[in-house]
Amino acid sequence: MSCQRVFCPITVILAGILLLGACTEQTGPPPYGLVIHGGAGSGTRADISPDLEKRMRAAMSDALDAGITVLKNGGSSLDAVTEAIQVLEDAPEFNSGRGAVFNAQGGHELDASIMDGSTLAAGAVAGVKTVKNPILLARAVMERSPHVMMAGDGAEAFALSLGMVPVSPDYFDTGRRKKQLDRALQKLRNDNTRRSDTHQRSDYFGTVGVVALDSAGNLAAGTSTGGMTAKRFGRVGDSPIIGAGTYANNDSCAVSSTGHGEFFIRHVVAYSICARMQFDGMSVQDAADDMILRELAQVQGSGGVIAMDARGNVAWPYNTASMIRAHQSRDSEPRILLFETE
Repeated sequence: MSCQRVFCPITVILAGILLLGACTEQTGPPPYGLVIHGGAGSGTRADISPDLEKRMRAAMSDALDAGITVLKNGGSSLDAVTEAIQVLEDAPEFNSGRGAVFNAQGGHELDASIMDGSTLAAGAVAGVKTVKNPILLARAVMERSPHVMMAGDGAEAFALSLGMVPVSPDYFDTGRRKKQLDRALQKLRNDNTRRSDTHQRSDYFGTVGVVALDSAGNLAAGTSTGGMTAKRFGRVGDSPIIGAGTYANNDSCAVSSTGHGEFFIRHVVAYSICARMQFDGMSVQDAADDMILRELAQVQGSGGVIAMDARGNVAWPYNTASMIRAHQSRDSEPRILLFETE
């Protein structure tokens, strides 16, 4: 007796419904988005002049536009991060590039890092003094060297080998930062201690960072800073440390940190947020909140993060009085926030 295949009408109907659903499901254009921070601190609107606030908002708007334009045109998240950070490095209102804070010796030492969430490739520089846009050198370390981080004179020499034109160290000087240095040094003299709580002041607004998701589904993150006012020369914070100040992984999220870097290094903040998502199944909001509002807060580590997952969901918790931040996506209008009450 030969075997014959018998089709159940109900089975055929159900299969047809499932196939129809699969064919007609509309997900729309792929999402893309960009988040920027301009530093976390204890400042309120009363601490910033109307003119400075206006210039900060304008610079954040320009950076947001630069990054989102890349994404709108189908560009990569890496390019969006790079373009947006360059704008802020060139803006003297922020503590990155031009406008970086002074160290205790009256100089500038700049740090930056960038990471590609699709490959986990990363690049970073620390303690550079004549590099106009440290984010460009960090990306060059990632793409044009076998290394992840270069520092000091070696990083400067690498920049020269690539044809980057150095700037004079006084290019980064601004009067506002010089006044902040004078105040910080006076406080250190008055306290007669090795430490200072100046990192809690609104002076510490300024470290910049960007996370982005492109329409190909790739995440990227970058961070750039001048560090802490009156820091000892050679001090390196979290911004150039992959896993502390910057991290990106398509399997979880992209993160850029801002705050008291020593705490962010000890608690590996950026990576820890991604790990909470990847291994504990947390949402980007829950993971970021748990890290900043619980773990860091318990040890009195001050600061915040911006984070974005592969679906474009955004989190930006901070445990300071405020954090400068901005966001735009395929489906949302530009949003720029400088203060808690906005």
